[in-house]
Amino acid sequence: MADNSTWTREQTSRVRDFYNVYTRGFSAEAFQRLFTRDTRDAYRYFSNAIDRESLAALPWWKRPALFARGLFMAITMKMSPARRVLFALALGAGVIGVLMLLEGFHTIWIPIDPVLLRFPIPAPEWPRGTAWLLLSVVGLAFLIVLEVFERLSLKNDLEIARDIQQAMLPRGLYSSGGLEAFGATRAANTVGGDFYDILPRPDGRVVIALGDVAGKGSPAALLMAILLAMLRTLLDEGLDAEPLVNRLNLQIWRHAPSSRFITLQFVNIDPATGDLVAVNAGHLPGLIRRRTGEFEKLTDGGIALGMFDSSTYASQRARLEPGDLLVLYSDGITEAESPSGTPFDEEGLVSLIRAHGDDPDLVAIGKAIIKAVERHAQDVRFADDLTVLLARRTEDRDSGFGIRDSSDGVLPIPSSASEPAPGAQPLAPDPEPRNPPAPPSVQEL
Repeated sequence: MADNSTWTREQTSRVRDFYNVYTRGFSAEAFQRLFTRDTRDAYRYFSNAIDRESLAALPWWKRPALFARGLFMAITMKMSPARRVLFALALGAGVIGVLMLLEGFHTIWIPIDPVLLRFPIPAPEWPRGTAWLLLSVVGLAFLIVLEVFERLSLKNDLEIARDIQQAMLPRGLYSSGGLEAFGATRAANTVGGDFYDILPRPDGRVVIALGDVAGKGSPAALLMAILLAMLRTLLDEGLDAEPLVNRLNLQIWRHAPSSRFITLQFVNIDPATGDLVAVNAGHLPGLIRRRTGEFEKLTDGGIALGMFDSSTYASQRARLEPGDLLVLYSDGITEAESPSGTPFDEEGLVSLIRAHGDDPDLVAIGKAIIKAVERHAQDVRFADDLTVLLARRTEDRDSGFGIRDSSDGVLPIPSSASEPAPGAQPLAPDPEPRNPPAPPSVQEL
């Protein structure tokens, strides 16, 4: 008897604990808002898609059915095709199940006169519990509608944030006194944490930077905006590469959450001479593809930004000769996996640059890299953001600069050889630099 009493107390305690956890944060006011404010807002949002003027021109007896149909379409068409079909199948299954439970009809007599006159009305007859089943189906459908409305509201805000984020990044082909640069990014979600920038300095040099905020989505996008603002502010102070990255690390450490850090490849280029100073803050090393077919890496720097306030960063010097191609990229490029789990890897990127490196159009090269990663992954939904930033010196010394339309032509790359720059680490040279393998066909993004 005592054992049964102990078991009963234990089960009661477990039920009570589950109830307390499950109803944590619940309030009667919040539950009431489901049927007042939330329902009203969702109804207004979805009913805006209904042409009320056309409905008003129809006979009154046609309006309710057409309005219900329009409201149903407005709700379900906001879902993805697969979810829309599943939702319709679930509703259809519920209706079929309820109809199969129908046992027949019986007559209900409605009294008109208290003594003599009654009016018969046929009514369906279901087994006990059917009303509860109907209530659960209607409740779940109602909850799904509210969730769709909330997700759409959030998606609208994220799309606005995406437009703002894209406006912060350079667009088109940058061209300035013998230097051309082009960047392209594709976020894994609506907004992302990858960023790049192309900034001319008053002394004629150009800053090319690409970074990656740990994580993705909205938190990473907010930190990305903070970093870009800090970077541009420090550039206005005229700081060179090393002190700028050191100051940037300190600011990120002070203002970013301790669980977040940022990798950065910072390059300061003089278009007139091709001399560059690079600082790598925990990022994947930038690649220099020489016009001879050799590859060199930009590796010197330090750890990722924001990890320690006392971190210091070293710089690396190199020279970009006319025809050389500088490639900066995020880890989403090299870590993109095929369905079998094979990463695209640095070797895949190097092979692609060898195939397309002599293309005079930087825009075409950037798009070819993104498309090659998409083909490798065979999936439109990536686990990480994809970003690539390209820069090349040309023989053109036109004094004009700015963002040029990507359809503008550029001069062909000169064929004369250049010596490897001091301080750069060489990769294996292209065995046939003047006759690269034929690239695969690349469709425009």
